[in-house]
Amino acid sequence: MTAPEKKKSRVVVAMSGGVDSSVAAGILKEQGHEVIGISLQLHDFAQKAPAQPEASKFGTCCSLEDLNDARRVARKLDIPFYLSNMEAEFRKGVIENFVEEYAKGRTPNPCVRCNETVKFHTLMDWALDLGADYLATGHYAQIVERADGHALVKGVDPEKDQSYFLFTLKQKDLARTLFPVGGMRKPEVRAMAEKLGLATAMKPDSQDVCFVQSKSYTEFVETEAPKSWLKPGPVLDINGKFLGQHTGLHRYTVGQRKGLGIQSLEAQFVIRLDATQNAVIVGPETALFRNECLAKEFNWLVDPATLSGRTLQGKIRYRAAGTPMTVTPREDGLWDVKFEVPQRAITPGQALVLYDGDRVLGGGWIETPETAHQPVHLAGRTPSPQAGIHA
Repeated sequence: MTAPEKKKSRVVVAMSGGVDSSVAAGILKEQGHEVIGISLQLHDFAQKAPAQPEASKFGTCCSLEDLNDARRVARKLDIPFYLSNMEAEFRKGVIENFVEEYAKGRTPNPCVRCNETVKFHTLMDWALDLGADYLATGHYAQIVERADGHALVKGVDPEKDQSYFLFTLKQKDLARTLFPVGGMRKPEVRAMAEKLGLATAMKPDSQDVCFVQSKSYTEFVETEAPKSWLKPGPVLDINGKFLGQHTGLHRYTVGQRKGLGIQSLEAQFVIRLDATQNAVIVGPETALFRNECLAKEFNWLVDPATLSGRTLQGKIRYRAAGTPMTVTPREDGLWDVKFEVPQRAITPGQALVLYDGDRVLGGGWIETPETAHQPVHLAGRTPSPQAGIHA
């Protein structure tokens, strides 16, 4: 759904301070809906300034400047505007998960976790408490009503489509959600912003994970994680031969070639990260290709029984091309995933999202046979349910 076509509704718009959510609010206001703008304060800016002035700049979302831009847009559109402090929810559901996953040698996807635990959970509840009929965001995706329920569909602009990040939504969420810019391309969105006289019309898109800001992922994890989590360990080849020492699993990811700190006559790549042994396993590039993996915590937007035996299209990372695959449930709650063509660098912690054409069928979190049952427990903090390994 881009917007309700008949009934004039009360709609809460999540305004990030970027052009997309600004235009989403503007479209809904022009259509005659009662629009309420809300921005989420996810960081304690008082603690960051003045030592970290980057917290006030754009380039990431949810900065202090972004919040001020959202307020300016709401004033221009003449709609009510609220600022909701969700630092605690964001830290628990997103930041702690991010740190725990990297410390376990996995590669997390914080944008999916933010949608799942903050925007379409806590914020949706907030919107409903206000008596809103819908929550709207600036995501490039579409919701289409079909006989079997609400279908989550790719955005019209293939360069901006964000349906991959939304696979954790439930049918009840889709019924209450609007994506007003999902049927538009980015140049059209900017043109609409200029037409509405919005200050965000030519604002650059956010690029980085919002809470990392000027740090690298490694630096951020090292400032957040207990030192006991970040331990050196062995670098082993695929036959178990010792090749050197690594400086912490959080510094490596599957497919990495540079910065391994070992001597080898042949190019070596990170094949997997073994949290049980605290070991980095390296090997030739050919060893990165697999034709199967596992997936956990699957969320289906359709009845999976209707997909039995079908070959589906799946993506193992946001920018990956869809590839034919099949998924089969296991007795332990995991799903067997088999690819028709071997895939390079299948990475535990990333999202596997399944499509039928442009429609999102569901998705889950990637595991490999080596990581699916690793009994990893991080001392010093109880892992959040989202971060745990469930087998």
